[in-house]
Amino acid sequence: MINPIERITQNRIIKLFSEELGYTYYGNWEKREHNSNVEQQILKQNLLRRGYTETLADKAVKETYDLATTNAGNLYERNKKMYSLLRYGVKARPELGEQFDTIFPIDWRHFEKNEFGIAEEVTLTKGENNRRPDIVLYINGIAVGVLELKRGTTDIAESINQSISNQKVLFNEWFYTTVQLLMAGNNTQGLKYGTIETQAKYYLAWKEDEAENEGYKLDKYLKKLCQKERLIDIVYNGVVFDAGIKKLPRPHQYFALKAAQDFVRRKEGGILWHTQGSGKSLMMVMLGKWILENVANSRIVILTDRTELDDQIERVFKDVGETDVAKTRSGKELIAFLTSSRPRLVCSLIHKFGNNSETDFDSFIKELQNNPLQTQGEIFVFIDECHRTQSGKLNQVMKAVLHNAVFIGFTGTPLLKQDKKTTMDVFGRYIHTYKFNEAVEDGVVKDLMYEGRSIEQNLTSQTKVDQWFEAKTAGLNDFQKNELKKKWGTMQNVLSSKSRMEKIVSDILMDFSVKARLKSQMGNAILVASSIYEACKYYNLFLNTELKNKCAIITSYNPNASDVSLEDTGADNETDRQYIYNTYTELLKNVSVKAGKSATETYESDAKEQFRKEPARMKLLIVVSKLLTGFDAPPCSYIYIDKKMQDHTLFQAICRVNRLDTDDKDYGYIVDYMELFGNVTDAINVYTSELDSEGFTKEEVEVQLKDRLKIAIDRLLTALETVESICENVAPPKSDLEYIHYFCGNTENPDDLKANEYKRMALYKAIVEYIRAYANLKADFVNTKFTDAEIKRFHQKMEDYLNLREVIRKASGETIDLKAYEADMRFLIDTYIKAEESETISPFEDISLLDLMESDITKAIDSLPKGIKGNKEAVAETIENNVRSKIVEEHLLDPKYFDQMSVLLQELIERRKAEIINYQEYLKEMAELIRQVNQGKKDDVPKTINTKGKVALYHTLDEDEPLTLACEEAVQYAKQEGFREHLGKQKILKGAIYNVVKDVDKVEEVYKVIEAHKEDY
Repeated sequence: MINPIERITQNRIIKLFSEELGYTYYGNWEKREHNSNVEQQILKQNLLRRGYTETLADKAVKETYDLATTNAGNLYERNKKMYSLLRYGVKARPELGEQFDTIFPIDWRHFEKNEFGIAEEVTLTKGENNRRPDIVLYINGIAVGVLELKRGTTDIAESINQSISNQKVLFNEWFYTTVQLLMAGNNTQGLKYGTIETQAKYYLAWKEDEAENEGYKLDKYLKKLCQKERLIDIVYNGVVFDAGIKKLPRPHQYFALKAAQDFVRRKEGGILWHTQGSGKSLMMVMLGKWILENVANSRIVILTDRTELDDQIERVFKDVGETDVAKTRSGKELIAFLTSSRPRLVCSLIHKFGNNSETDFDSFIKELQNNPLQTQGEIFVFIDECHRTQSGKLNQVMKAVLHNAVFIGFTGTPLLKQDKKTTMDVFGRYIHTYKFNEAVEDGVVKDLMYEGRSIEQNLTSQTKVDQWFEAKTAGLNDFQKNELKKKWGTMQNVLSSKSRMEKIVSDILMDFSVKARLKSQMGNAILVASSIYEACKYYNLFLNTELKNKCAIITSYNPNASDVSLEDTGADNETDRQYIYNTYTELLKNVSVKAGKSATETYESDAKEQFRKEPARMKLLIVVSKLLTGFDAPPCSYIYIDKKMQDHTLFQAICRVNRLDTDDKDYGYIVDYMELFGNVTDAINVYTSELDSEGFTKEEVEVQLKDRLKIAIDRLLTALETVESICENVAPPKSDLEYIHYFCGNTENPDDLKANEYKRMALYKAIVEYIRAYANLKADFVNTKFTDAEIKRFHQKMEDYLNLREVIRKASGETIDLKAYEADMRFLIDTYIKAEESETISPFEDISLLDLMESDITKAIDSLPKGIKGNKEAVAETIENNVRSKIVEEHLLDPKYFDQMSVLLQELIERRKAEIINYQEYLKEMAELIRQVNQGKKDDVPKTINTKGKVALYHTLDEDEPLTLACEEAVQYAKQEGFREHLGKQKILKGAIYNVVKDVDKVEEVYKVIEAHKEDY
């Protein structure tokens, strides 16, 4: 049956719980009175079965029930207390004067001794309004899980929103005091899960055994998540209360925890590589908590280079009941802690470890190795961003100091080959990896969109500059003048000229006027400057704009009179240091200093907090290097880079914008004024060529940066096509009446309205997506190839569909919550401003450039932006990057041929760099290589090899024409519909290939080529 009603789905799920998962079915509790989150009779019976006396059982039931039904405190506080009671047990005396016993309402150690049950349609009557969760999961009569189901055509978001509203005081907040796991599901989208007060955007999908594709994904993941032992494990080891937010592990965190437990049991260290923004600090907490509870005499040292993380870890451990925690204030204090038996958990900032003034590093290490510390307990050392610790030297110090410790490294960036020796020597193998592309696919972080912008700099009058320089340096000799010219003639000073910075400021202001996230004030931005001096200059420029009082500067600089006491400021000019000092003095003059903080720390702490929580009031942070690692601010949508960066630093910086936020945040945007085109490409190449890959593929580890304009155009066209296809079956002449009949049926008949509801929901959703896509592209239409008539059509369609939505909404009597769309609607203004100050540099994967190069390489070079085409090196790199992208893109279709092309490209690059070949000859050979890459085959391929699939087979089979044709014939005869998804059909096909090629390895090569060529096979 297509789209079965919810009842049929619910019956199937109840059967799954009772027959496959072994839960007891308590029945339909719609009419049952006094449904509770602690079913006292069931709990008592289980406690008695587990051997507790009647007196202790009664006391435990009463204490659990009283806490579960109290009104004291808010839901978070009550739920936290209840979790603590369930996890650590109820303390009670069997009789007055006897010793206290601990009664555990749930047996965490022996899952099979608990009673797992479900009830459906559980009517809750204590709130002002009755609600009836579809299915409630109980362990020993305690409600630990709630599942809301919907039919396949109803978006899973509705189930999530229902769950969220059930937790409001107005409905049945009281019931959720005991609940640990909230689930929402349907047949088409599967299962999402969260916990109490989880916002809709943070509901997660479980992900495991992806190749398994038997039944509905809903059933598959309920079996994974609610299997008895797994459920107990997740609740016991995975729940974290973090500063007012209850959190459950994401799938990758849970599986990393399980993998790390195995390493810990073997006393083996390793590295957890989880990409930026995927929750490494919570991983530390979950693993640390498990070690302290499961390894006798264990102690943990957590080393981080970020104060925020240091504070967070201490707080979260205390929140999970681990009170024996200390933070060190010096290296000496850290050593003192380690040589005594307490505390069990030590947090330290990484720079407090080791002897920074040590000059003879090797002898220092040797001395430590010969005189090791007598540490107490089994020590486990967690190190955040483990590759970044002073090129591994700090790791060596720690290894020498803590010679018996187990080291576990945490990183968000893959190890580069130059990091490998020191990092791997200390930590060992990878324990678990969670790569950037996986996190994007799972919706854990946002994808990144790259845009290079070039600001042209022209010297207006060289003569006047020379005259000014001569006048100012009249008293200097030639050597001194040359030294001064060298110093001030550096590119950095040219780039920091005021006119260039003014253009960047106006460029950023333009984005705040026209970019959807910035204009709606839901998102904000970071600007990365090259130095504190430039950061101050930028800050002062923004003070004269509408961002005054809505931007801040974060550099940790503290103004000190000694900074400028020796400065000679000359006649009129401030020196750089004086300028910084003056900027900060003015900036901090009205700051009320908080206890234990300097004026700068107070100012920066307030600014960061406002940036995170009130993006409309703190729109821009200007930074140099601070905040470029580990600063999590969900509203942050744009990062503007005006600083040379590379490798880890660049990757860490661009990941500031990939955190999840409201639905209108579609990507994290990187705007690059430093022409890091090569560097950003390196940030990709680094994780392909320089990565210690341990068998990872290029696609798994690279950070794919998307071409913003291309994606925006695709999004608009797809959105328009979707709306049009939804309206396609409306009868002619497609006036209001036909639309109403199609989307509502008979508006006086409730059954008709209900039956057509799914059509209306699809229409509303598609129209909103079109509005957003249109808004996102509107300011950039001028940079696209759309004609005026096409642009006018897009605008007209937008107005038509807005009107259609209103007509359908009114006819069906439905109200729609417009809050989610206000930001987009406000954006749809008719005024249009064109930014002229910067030009967009041709971004990644601009493959059409190759077509132009093949036909006319001179014309192609001329089409490049001014900043590139005037520089032979930049031109060559741009061409090479485009060719490399094309080779990578096509490689899967014909591995053998494109391997050859890759070798030819590399040889040509090396000849260019070694200056063996002159520039004109290089361009000529490159044009020929491009022709071969675009053509996808050599010129002498036989005429019988006449499809792309056959060409790829021909190359794979060592250019043997008869063998290729025989193989083609066998494949066409043996292949069956849907073989790509069916192992049995694949085996038949591979058998047919083997009969021709008689080589097992060759069979796999041939099969991969056939699988990739979907048009031909």
